[in-house]
Amino acid sequence: MKLNYIALAVPFFAIFMLLEYYISVKKNKKLHHFNETVANLNVGIAERIADLLTTGTFFFVFSWLHANFSIFSIESTATTWVLLFLATDLLWYWYHRFGHTVNLFWASHIVHHQSDDFNYTAAARITVFQAFARGLFWCVLPIIGFNAEMITILLLVHGTYPFFTHTQLVGKLGWLEYIIVTPSHHRVHHSSNPEYLDKNYGDMLIIWDKIFGTFIEETTEPKFGLTKSLGSYSFLWQHFHYVLELTVAFRMAKTVKAKLKVIFGGPNDIDARIRSLLERKFSKKTVAIDTKYSKKLTNSIIAKTIVTMIVLFLTILFSEFITAFNVILITVFIVLSVIATGAMLDQKKWIFHLDFLRGIIIGYLAFSFFPNPLLHFVIALFGAIGVFFYQTIHSKYQDFLFSN
Repeated sequence: MKLNYIALAVPFFAIFMLLEYYISVKKNKKLHHFNETVANLNVGIAERIADLLTTGTFFFVFSWLHANFSIFSIESTATTWVLLFLATDLLWYWYHRFGHTVNLFWASHIVHHQSDDFNYTAAARITVFQAFARGLFWCVLPIIGFNAEMITILLLVHGTYPFFTHTQLVGKLGWLEYIIVTPSHHRVHHSSNPEYLDKNYGDMLIIWDKIFGTFIEETTEPKFGLTKSLGSYSFLWQHFHYVLELTVAFRMAKTVKAKLKVIFGGPNDIDARIRSLLERKFSKKTVAIDTKYSKKLTNSIIAKTIVTMIVLFLTILFSEFITAFNVILITVFIVLSVIATGAMLDQKKWIFHLDFLRGIIIGYLAFSFFPNPLLHFVIALFGAIGVFFYQTIHSKYQDFLFSN
């Protein structure tokens, strides 16, 4: 049986998240907030399932560029692996730096910095758009002459190491602070303290920041998140609010130069009042980080998140045995799930409609995987009851979740 063992990344990272939470509780450190944790996981879940659909795309691109445009033919040796490691880390530094200083790239990278918590769950806030932007930078490597297999292995390393720098439980690491990116360095990078802004872009090596003048040592306690907290846990708002801000700013710009500055300028070039305007237009209410949710709502969110992660794990693990159409359907199910839990955190009451769609998808998938006539009948019966009593079920659903 050909299993996709990339799926093991899901429980691997989840175990470390739980371990960090356990240690922080034992040390009486408040490093996790419920809504922040769920919102962080939502972004990571969506990226993982989207990555399944795009797996192989950049491998194909790297292979094609190497076959058609490579300047050199670089063989796999100890020396070339070291050179590739240095090249990938240097490219990552510049990709990351542009991700903070160019609006076009910040529009995708901003999602990674929205969490007001800083822990292993915040490391999961990687969007598929961010992964795409990173891949574009790495297209330089096959043109130089490195093959796709080598590049892909280094991509996996670069995707794993930064996870462990997203923690407050590890202090400074002595002489290692002069060479590698440590949790202390990355805490600085994620902070909104004025003196820490746009610093420490390195991924694995801190030497690039020291060479290019963007290094600063952690000396004061960081305050994490954006300079202006988003105040929303909506999956959709978190992903697209800055794109909307850029769209409004672009339309307001009077000249071609001003419009280009919206796209290729930095975040400081965008009028901060635009976000407030959009928040009023979309009636977004600010949700506090320490919001207390009812037990029913909390348990529902936890259950939905766990189920979604299990579905994600099984889908990746058995992806070779699932039809492309069903993978797409499962992807829609997962995306609807993370949108729904994000809306539940914001206490939006329209989530029933999403859950009804999720139920339809579950019904179809159940019959697709287990084509039993009796099961078909039961699914059809429940579907008919759901449609016939839609409003009644909707009302009961809201009462269950949002009543104390």
